[in-house]
Amino acid sequence: MADGPRERGRQLFTIPNLLSAFRVLLVPLIVWLYCGRQDYPLTAWVLALSGATDVADGWIARRFRMVSDLGKVLDPIADKLTQTAALVCLLTRFRAVWWLLGVLVVKETVMAVMGLIVIQRTGAVYSAAWHGKFAACVLYAVIFTHIVWFDIPPAVSGALVLAGVASILLSLTLYAAQNLRRIREAGRQ
Repeated sequence: MADGPRERGRQLFTIPNLLSAFRVLLVPLIVWLYCGRQDYPLTAWVLALSGATDVADGWIARRFRMVSDLGKVLDPIADKLTQTAALVCLLTRFRAVWWLLGVLVVKETVMAVMGLIVIQRTGAVYSAAWHGKFAACVLYAVIFTHIVWFDIPPAVSGALVLAGVASILLSLTLYAAQNLRRIREAGRQ
C-alpha cells in the first residue's frame, strides 16, 4: 500500500531530515573552526557544505515527495542554529553584526510564537516562503563574505549588515501578514 500525503507528512527518517540533522551537527564544528582554530578558509568551506546540504535537502524533499512535518520544522531550526552560531562567531571581529543578530532573534521569536498559534488554529505546518529563503540567502552571503574577507572595510561591512537587516525585516513583515491572515481565516471557520 502506497503512502498517502498524511503518512508522508509523518515520516521521520528521510534523506532530507538526515541532511538537516547533519547540518545541526556541523554547527559546533563551525564555531570551533572559527573561534578555536581561527581557520577562516576552512570555516567558509564547512559553511558552504552546510549550505549545499540545505539546498539538497529541499530539492530531494520536493523532487522525491519526502516532505514531512518534521522536515518543515527541522530544516529551519538547522538554518537558525547555523546562522546564529556564525553571527556570534563574527561578533568577535565585527561589532556591527549585533544588528543582524538582534533583528534575527526578534524575527525568529515573533515567527515562533505566530507559528505555534497558526499550528494550533489550523492544524497545519507551513513551509518557508520565497521571502524567507531570500532573507536566508542574503544573510548567508553577508556571513560568508565576512568570514572570507578578513580585512573587509567598515563601510562595506556596514552596507552588507544593512542589506541583511533589510531582508530580514522584509521577511518578518511578509510572514507576519501571512500568518495573521491564516489566523483570521481559521477563526472564521
